[in-house]
Amino acid sequence: MRRTAMALVLLAGSALAASAQETLTVGANIGNVPWEFQDDAGQFVGFEIDLVAAVAERMGAEVETVNIPFNGLFSAVQSGRIDIATSSITITDERLESVTFAQPYYDSDQSLTALAEGPKSLAEMKDKVVGVDTGSTGDMWATENQAEYGFADIRRYEGLAPAMLDLQAGRIDGYVSDIPALQYYVKDKPQLAVVERIPTGEKYSMMFAKDAELATEVNTILDALKTEGVVAELHEKWFGVAPDAESSTVTVLPMPTLN
Repeated sequence: MRRTAMALVLLAGSALAASAQETLTVGANIGNVPWEFQDDAGQFVGFEIDLVAAVAERMGAEVETVNIPFNGLFSAVQSGRIDIATSSITITDERLESVTFAQPYYDSDQSLTALAEGPKSLAEMKDKVVGVDTGSTGDMWATENQAEYGFADIRRYEGLAPAMLDLQAGRIDGYVSDIPALQYYVKDKPQLAVVERIPTGEKYSMMFAKDAELATEVNTILDALKTEGVVAELHEKWFGVAPDAESSTVTVLPMPTLN
């Protein structure tokens, strides 16, 4: 009886361990349209939600998505609290010092969004207040260029939604963030407009703990998903157009390394 009970415990423990290994814990800043957000039914949807699901399917894994503010994604992946971080995360040399990225799958720039009746360009933001997402590349850009454009202040937010509320309430005059998210957000909001594209040459990818084996595994799967046209299909689904033939959405690329 004792041996049988012990065997059952060991078997149960093995089953739990196997189950844990088959679940990818993914951190994402929910509310980041069209990458990861909630639909009317409260389900998590978006380009990166679908892309992670496609990767997990190839691995035979389930996905558990955890809502984490953008700035918290870095410590969460570094500490091992999550396996993968997504949220239109730009690959930078500074980030590559402490984390690992799979190959990029989207090319982007920053942008300035304002009220339709507000500033029409960065030049008109002199002595005005600009909003950014804390720790984002938009935050970095605005901080580095504050003196050049004469921003009166930079206000930092945990996501697009609260920034948009403050923009429409007049508490900020413009919002600097990734252009695809803003183009998607304002398309049915005539009171808002993306008034200027800010060329930065950014590329998005999934982020992992430094030198994680999972990153290499996911990178290989992304090779296949690009070659088979799966990533291009997701681009058409979420943006309504085919990706550029030369873009990282289509082109198989190596894993990023420090320059």
